[in-house]
Amino acid sequence: MYPISPQLAAFVTHTESFSSDDSSLVGLRRNYDRMCQAFTPPKPEGLQVWDYSLGGVSVRSYLPTTPTPPEGWPCLLYMHGGGWVVGGLDSHDFICFELADALQVLVIAIDYRLAPEHPFPAAYEDCRAVWQAIQAGEGPHAIHLQRLAVIGDSAGGNLAAALCLGLRDDGQPLPLAQVLIYPGLGGASDLPSRRDCMDAPLLSTADTDCYLALYLLGAGNPSAYAMPLLAENFSGLPKALIAVAQFDPLRDDGMLYAERLQAAGVSAVLYPGKGLVHGCLRARGQVPEVDQLYNYLLHYLRSEGLTQV
Repeated sequence: MYPISPQLAAFVTHTESFSSDDSSLVGLRRNYDRMCQAFTPPKPEGLQVWDYSLGGVSVRSYLPTTPTPPEGWPCLLYMHGGGWVVGGLDSHDFICFELADALQVLVIAIDYRLAPEHPFPAAYEDCRAVWQAIQAGEGPHAIHLQRLAVIGDSAGGNLAAALCLGLRDDGQPLPLAQVLIYPGLGGASDLPSRRDCMDAPLLSTADTDCYLALYLLGAGNPSAYAMPLLAENFSGLPKALIAVAQFDPLRDDGMLYAERLQAAGVSAVLYPGKGLVHGCLRARGQVPEVDQLYNYLLHYLRSEGLTQV
């Protein structure tokens, strides 16, 4: 039903091998962490990694060993995926390593609080707290605030978009760009991708509904900071790269967001992710179409000045 390449199919099979009959929250997180560990490469030579706190939130920085640039580091603030329920600092080492090493920039990953123990707005508030701390000059690194972008995958893409909305609404300094990779943005349940990709590999429509319900637990009427597509106004937001996956129930969320940004006069690039599935970033080096996504991602970030190389 989903015509994915043999290489991507092999990746899907390997990923699914870490699932189990234990559907408890503890089991879900344990299996996800095991899967992530299996796909995490060794730390690149010449990269310093350490954990600390910013704005009262745990973060991890990835820093090249090259000298600090005179104006401070270009910086990517990374928000990990995992449906707001699973994942953490270890789960997305693989892409933070890659971005810091390939671009020779500072990457800071946020260990935001997880649902359902900490439903919305906890994760959103944690991301805002880290942003404010960076703006205030806190932390061990000199950061070039005009070369600071937000980036996230899946639920992390939601948080990156929500952060941009909240900062704009409050008249705060904005990121240079927002980079959203197969984001879940609170699109309507009757979007075509929800139906067409109902049982897509690695993320089903039922999965997306379950994760969102856990995130919104007790939230009442959800706001645009929980579901960015609910925003009434998309003007004045940072330029964007939105990468979607063809075989993903969340595909139309990203497509709609790109359309609404463009209609509001915001520069937005949509990467259509032909042949890709949700969660495929970990297939770097194994699947040519995923390597194409990475290459485009790095090209975009370089074109926006988020690089030293």
